[in-house]
This record gives sequence, C-alpha cells and structure tokens, in this order.
Amino acid sequence: MKTLYLDIFSGISGDMFIGAMLDLGVDAHKLAHQIEKLKLEGFHLHVAQDERQGIAGIKFDVHLAHDHDHHHEHGEDCDHDHDGHDPHHSHEHGHAHQHDNKLSHEHHGEHEHEHDDSRNFSVIKKLINRSKLSPWVKKRSIAVFQRIAEAEGKIHGKPANDVHFHEVGAVDSIVDIVGGCIAMEMLGKPHVIASPVVEGTGWIRCAHGRFPIPAPATLAILGARKIPITQCDEPNELITPTGAALLAEFAESFEPMTGIVAEKIGFGLGTRENKTRPNVLRAVLGKQAKDSGQKSKVGVADQSALAARTSKLAPQLDWETDRIAVLETNLDDVSSEILGAFVESALAAGVLDVFHTPIQMKKNRPGVLLTVLCAEADADKFSELMLRETTAFGVRRTIAERRKLRREFVTVTTKFGKVAVKLGKLGGKIVQAAPEFESCRKLSVQKKVPLKQIYEATNTVLSKG
Repeated sequence: MKTLYLDIFSGISGDMFIGAMLDLGVDAHKLAHQIEKLKLEGFHLHVAQDERQGIAGIKFDVHLAHDHDHHHEHGEDCDHDHDGHDPHHSHEHGHAHQHDNKLSHEHHGEHEHEHDDSRNFSVIKKLINRSKLSPWVKKRSIAVFQRIAEAEGKIHGKPANDVHFHEVGAVDSIVDIVGGCIAMEMLGKPHVIASPVVEGTGWIRCAHGRFPIPAPATLAILGARKIPITQCDEPNELITPTGAALLAEFAESFEPMTGIVAEKIGFGLGTRENKTRPNVLRAVLGKQAKDSGQKSKVGVADQSALAARTSKLAPQLDWETDRIAVLETNLDDVSSEILGAFVESALAAGVLDVFHTPIQMKKNRPGVLLTVLCAEADADKFSELMLRETTAFGVRRTIAERRKLRREFVTVTTKFGKVAVKLGKLGGKIVQAAPEFESCRKLSVQKKVPLKQIYEATNTVLSKG
C-alpha cells in the first residue's frame, strides 16, 4: 500500500488538499465528473498552475455563480475577518485567474435547486447518500461532515443532526469535502501520515465575536481526535475547519517523516501570501522503506557506478527517530521530601524519565536542576505538574530529536532459568544487549541467588552468541 505524507507546516484547507492531490496526478476532469454525481448546481471548478514564494503547485477553486468574489470554507457562522490582516482567508478566498485549460467546468441541468448556504447535517447526508458516488466515498464524506457536526454541536449545545452548517454547508465547501474524498479514492486509498499540526496566531472575527486562532470549530475537531496542535509565528489562520476534519478523518498518525521514499511530490496552493512561510500544503506519495520488504534492483554496471559515487559516503543508518519534550527548572528551595514525591508522581503519570542534578545557583546557593523527559504531546501536562507539585515559578521547554537503536526482545536460557534480554540493532547488527532488570530480579527471588549472579550468567550466555 502507498503512503501519503501530508506536510502541514503551513496548514491545510479543503481546496489546498485537493490542489495537492491534483498535483500528485489525480485527473482533474475525472474528479469533476465524479463531483457531478452530487447533482449540485451554481458553481464551476477552476484548476490553475501557480506559485507561492517560488513554490509551484496547483490552485483549486470552486467558483459560485452567485458570488464571484468569495470562496467560503469556514466554521459555522464565522466570516473569518482577520484583525489587522487580509480579511480574505489564507486558503479559500479569491480566485485563480490564469487557467491551464485543464478544467473550467460549468455545472447545470438536473441539479439540486438550492442556494441556501445553511444546511443541516441530515440534509447533507441525504444529498451524499442519494448520489451515485462509490460507497467508500459516501462513507468517508459523511464521516468528515460528522466530525464537523459533532464539534459544532458541542460549541452550540445542539445534537449533531440539528447543527446547521452555514459556510461549511455551502456548495463550495461540500465540493471541497466530497472532492477530497473522491481524490483519495482516485489516488488508491493510501495510508496517510501527517506531520505535527501547526497553526498560526492572531484573531478571527465571527458572528459570535472575536475569537483567537485556532477557530472554535477547528480546535474542537482536532481535540476530539486528540490531535496535538502547536502555534507558530505566522500571524494568520492556517488550518480551516474543513482542513481539520479531512486531517482528522484520514491521518492515522502525526509524526516527522520517517523512512518514506518519495515517488511523487505535490503542492496545493492557498491564496494569501503568508509572512513567514509559503502558503502551500506539501503532499508526498511513496512507500515506507522499512515496510516495503524489497531492495532496489540495480544492474551490474549501475552497481559499479553507484559504488564509485557512494564509496566516500557514510552508510545509511536504520535507527529509529522521534521527538520528545525536555522540561527543566532550577530549584534552590525545594525539600528532598517534595522532590522525591514529585519523581514518584511523574513516573506514575507516564513520563519517559525524570531526574535531578546538583547545580550551583545565583548568590552561591546550592540547588537542583529538575528534568523531565516526556512525549511532545504531554509537555503541557507535565509542565503543569512541575508547577503544581514543586516550588518552581517557571519551566523551560525544549523539543529534542532522538536517535534510537531498533529494539528487539528475546529470551535466553541460563543455568538458573530463562531471562528476558533487550537487543539494540544498527544496520541489522546487534550493538547492544542488556538483561531486563525485572526479569533478572524475579529469577533471583525464585532461585534464591544474588541478583549479581543472574546478570553474570545472562551476560555469559550473550557473550557466547
């Protein structure tokens, strides 16, 4: 199965998602033909090649017959007027004026005669279910709308089926959501991974008043899926509710790109020129090398040329990588009892590690550096724990990358019995082997021999291979 990696360093929206899929090779005319099965009227599709800050990609737009100035795709009741910024949303507003003649498709004929931009979830489900779209597209499209309906329902205190979508219920947003699901099917229903979610900062103006970014619906959709979100210094909204819902529905995990061989790269373009990064969604289609089970087939002549070119290069390492949060605080007024209790609390709550180091602080005071290692998504949780359960007035946070040996657990038989051993491999070779403490201690108690002897016996077996 192919892997689709969504690099959302500059956010995601419905039209950017479809633009990226088109840039990966989805046929625009076939996509339009499938969208026609919804029997909607009053719009036409524009697909254009353009660029953002030198990055070339595809700009996808749904142009409404009765509104030639806007392309909506926002949460319920929000007009997303960005205070101090372009009032048009970074992803959905405006048009692509230069067309590549691939698509400028008018929709008319036996279509639904409904121009009301306010549709509830039940109406949209009926619209999708009565179409001739594939069962898979119907299921995933409805699931995306379900996520939006449940988020809006919690915000407004209504059952999901009673939620009226305003701009998300408009023709253009329906096309974005259903079109995104159609594009995924046309791409072969790949396994989807996304980068950690990055959102901008600032304010949006909704019918309910000014709201800080992220928008209420966006935050609720991501929160319901337990997707961590981190804000950056871009002073604009980067993630729309539709983009968040597509991401929540299709992405199976959120992590840095690991072991992916890029076969195709596509860029879906937004409208605004961002201040700190190109307004693009990068999509990488390929396979994960560790899962492919295949080695590249290279001819003999090619092998010699390859060997000559790479003889001076270091071999590719197959270690594992991830990112963790490193939380630190300097303490000069904490008692040993409180410090010990915190270590126990942190370990029980699931930190990766916790330790304290003697340090010299200001005014020549002896103190301790308290350090917590935890999953990036748990950084706020354990920062709060440090502030609540120690004498700290502040916590420093650093995101660190780790390189780890590939781990494997085996059981070896010693003269005392069986012991679990953790192996660490690099380049397919064992470079570390460590007896598991709990396994050794359990055997030590059972056999009534010193723990040291269990370790020695285990290491003797390991040294013999």
